[in-house]
Amino acid sequence: MFHVLIDTSVWLKLAEDHRLTPLLQVVRGLVALKKMRLIVPRLVIDEFNRNSERVAKAASRSFTSQVNEVRKAINKVGGDQKTTKLVLKHLDELNHKLPKLGMPADDTFSTIEKLFNEAEVIEASESVMARAAGRQLDRKAPCHQNKNSIADAVILETFLDASKVKVRGDRFAFVTDNVHDFSSATDHRLPHPDIAASFSKIRTMYFNNLAACLRKIDPSFVSEVEWLDLQQQPRSISELLQAHTLLDDQVRYNRYQYMLWQIKTHKLKVVTRAQWDELIAKDRRNHEKYIIDSILPVAAKNIAKVEKRLGPDNVGPWSDFEWGMINGKLSAIRWMLGDDWDNLDT
Repeated sequence: MFHVLIDTSVWLKLAEDHRLTPLLQVVRGLVALKKMRLIVPRLVIDEFNRNSERVAKAASRSFTSQVNEVRKAINKVGGDQKTTKLVLKHLDELNHKLPKLGMPADDTFSTIEKLFNEAEVIEASESVMARAAGRQLDRKAPCHQNKNSIADAVILETFLDASKVKVRGDRFAFVTDNVHDFSSATDHRLPHPDIAASFSKIRTMYFNNLAACLRKIDPSFVSEVEWLDLQQQPRSISELLQAHTLLDDQVRYNRYQYMLWQIKTHKLKVVTRAQWDELIAKDRRNHEKYIIDSILPVAAKNIAKVEKRLGPDNVGPWSDFEWGMINGKLSAIRWMLGDDWDNLDT
């Protein structure tokens, strides 16, 4: 029997992204066949319920945006006016009825809630809370970042407690996509060095990918999981733009922090507009060494808005590997949207 703890962030993605529905059905099937038992901390249910409304709205927007994209495409392509008018009418009716009919995410939420209800919900013990607090105080993963990750520590310690039960044939798996808090910075498939000793390749396993975990539990389900991997639908333009906004904000925020560091370390000097014009007239390369004083308050105001949009979990600091991933993702999305490669202007 595999005892599996699926982190809150994974459950939320299963609820939000309709393309992952086949993966959720595999989980349901393995549980029904008693090949897999879910470890569900009370905290996971609480976090899921707290975010469910936001996720449901995001799923609704995604589905509605796809309908709108189809509508725009039909208008752009044109064709027989009578047929076009009829199709657009049906799309308008669908858009109008969607909130009343319920979204595809509704069924997914019901499936997840049923899995929660059928599982044994584990309350956090005093010893679990104490060890989690210790991780926070010692700044050990998953609490090594500059943020309060006590909830992540409680979930991890609940799993480690459950995995101590010695029953012949039992195996355990911890599944999370929160790689910044739980994974190694150099290889996200591996646990962070602070928690690596608690995991093994045989009995107590670590996964940053739910599909990989399900393959390990029962290879006979591999065809369904591979079908999901191979048949993923292209992402909508709205999804690309949403990801672009996030990554662009992260790059913008990081560059602003780097500018402040340059000023603090005297690598960048603040000058007046008149001084700037004089310096640039002498050598255009001086723009790398000086900045106009009037720019700073405007930049600070704009970055405050960016910081508010990003939230405390999305502003870094990042390792060189993570920073490379952010820039690479932004470059790839911009290429998809029509820019040349390596265009990272912000």
